[in-house]
Amino acid sequence: METKRSSFAQGVRDGVPIALGYFAVSFALGIAARRAGLSAAQALTASLTNNASAGEYAAFALIAAGAGYLEVALMTLIANARYLLMSCALSQKLPPDTPLGHRMLVAYDVTDEIFGISAARPGRLDPWYTYGAMAVAVPGWGLGTFLGVVMGSALPARVVSALSVGLYGMFLAIIIPPARRSRVIAGLVAVSFAASFAADRWQALRSVPAGVKTIVLTAAISLAAAVFFPVKEAEGDAR
Repeated sequence: METKRSSFAQGVRDGVPIALGYFAVSFALGIAARRAGLSAAQALTASLTNNASAGEYAAFALIAAGAGYLEVALMTLIANARYLLMSCALSQKLPPDTPLGHRMLVAYDVTDEIFGISAARPGRLDPWYTYGAMAVAVPGWGLGTFLGVVMGSALPARVVSALSVGLYGMFLAIIIPPARRSRVIAGLVAVSFAASFAADRWQALRSVPAGVKTIVLTAAISLAAAVFFPVKEAEGDAR
């Protein structure tokens, strides 16, 4: 039977590759944070409290566009909504007598990768395994964002511009894999691009803040996809 220490150590070992990947991605986020006007400390705080690439990128983009607090909060909530479902699923894997405090701490960092390795553990999930993965993944994410801002401030403008290409690579890495697996998702991505371009160019919407347009388009397209292209239960179980 595994002890808390051995479970934590295994989580650390499994979390190291995740931390390295997080560092690379969050460095690009740090560049975006700097371009949005955030300091290194502010970007670090954002990453330590919101460990999510899509959610943070959306937030930094809205901040750069001059969006208000409510717009940023709503967009972050929408972008990170899937983690609510992941948390509910992971809570069923914990022992029934797991205290609320442990459940809340595990829920703090239910990212795609940490959810994946935690859900793949045989039998019941020992929270200390997830804590071990979090112990290296969270600092990796925060440090990468911090250094992205610091290096972005120290490096020449041309180098920063070149590093900013990593943001587009991160974005493509998010949308291409699911789009290749599903024609529906590929179509929705194309529709999203077209709708965003049209909303930006449409003269009647020029007075509407960019953040509001992004939130409305995200909610509308997501709702339409759920209504017209619902995911069958068998398909969801197969993933």
